Amino acid sequence: MSEQVIGALTQPNFEFTESMLMVRDMARNFAEKEIRPTIMKFDESQEFPFEIMKHLGELGFLGVIFPEQYGGAGFSYLEYVTIIEEISKVDPSVGLSIAAHNSLCSNHIYMFGNDAQKKKYLPDLTTGKKIGAWALTEPTSGSDAGGMLTTATADGDSFILNGSKNFITHGTVGHVTVVMANSDKGKGKKGISAFIVDNDTPGFIVSKKENKLGMRCCDTSALAFDNCRIPKANLLGEEGAGLSQALAVLDGGRISIAALALGIAQGALDASLKYSKERKQFGKPIGEFQGIQWKLADMATSIEAARLLTYRSAYLKSNGKDVTLQSSMAKLYASEAAVVATNEAVQIHGGYGFIKDFPVEKFYRDVKLVTIGEGTSEIQKIVIARNLLDF
Repeated sequence: MSEQVIGALTQPNFEFTESMLMVRDMARNFAEKEIRPTIMKFDESQEFPFEIMKHLGELGFLGVIFPEQYGGAGFSYLEYVTIIEEISKVDPSVGLSIAAHNSLCSNHIYMFGNDAQKKKYLPDLTTGKKIGAWALTEPTSGSDAGGMLTTATADGDSFILNGSKNFITHGTVGHVTVVMANSDKGKGKKGISAFIVDNDTPGFIVSKKENKLGMRCCDTSALAFDNCRIPKANLLGEEGAGLSQALAVLDGGRISIAALALGIAQGALDASLKYSKERKQFGKPIGEFQGIQWKLADMATSIEAARLLTYRSAYLKSNGKDVTLQSSMAKLYASEAAVVATNEAVQIHGGYGFIKDFPVEKFYRDVKLVTIGEGTSEIQKIVIARNLLDF
């Protein structure tokens, strides 16, 4: 998706740039050699793949979108979604970890941290020496983030955190967490602030590791804060700006989830094409039957549409445009298309699609998360409609 100039407009010309091709090949080779052999091992044990993440850090994939001065690879969102798509075609769990690490924790610090905070935290995050987490959701406030109950009480040169968070990616294995908490209850949503918390801080508690349907090697946990004292220097941006910051971070995060969904759908299609050529019934490959061909045609068409929405959002984001509408559209369409694609992939495989020897079984379990995480499909429709109506 490099650029061409048409009059006064700059548009993507649908061609992968040299850097996109380079990272695509790197990600594809790494996924096949390093990830595919251990997919079911990590899925069944729910063990976090520390060694794989370390190697991803060495490749620059855990700091894709950040400048080299902070240890990042210095690429754009176009290279970023290319990497996530390729990794997720093999194991969406690892793709999700890359997405959460880059788009949420690290990106929040990069977008809203001061120079001292960036220098202190980003180099270890972008190189994979430390794993990042991002804590917004709570047991009683999911889509209604403004209803959070976690508090941050000022005390001298510190804030004291109390409360709990739920469904936090990398909650157990992370080293640094960006936490949203209410520092002024009287101001409602405008009283929410964002803080950088080192996970070894006294009072930072991992209360439960979740046992999940899918994405099982990507750690998800509940957290608690019991008089967790952090320095005021760890406040991100201005006090009370935490929720607006989180919404801005999610604009980019939704692009990464769209890319994750795209990878899952493409992986399901690739597996279905292979199976349709190899599996024979009534004396010929099942791919010769119209019923199978129509499924494959529908899958491929919806995936291509999702790809265009996703890469368009990445292109706009890379060029500094407001992508709230475009990222929500991409995330909504790509995630729902991926659910349909994986369902059809299992159907094409028949009984074999229901067993773990074939990759579509895991895609089918993993895919549901993409319609929920970083804003449900219903929330995306609200965001889209409000932007269209200019509310």
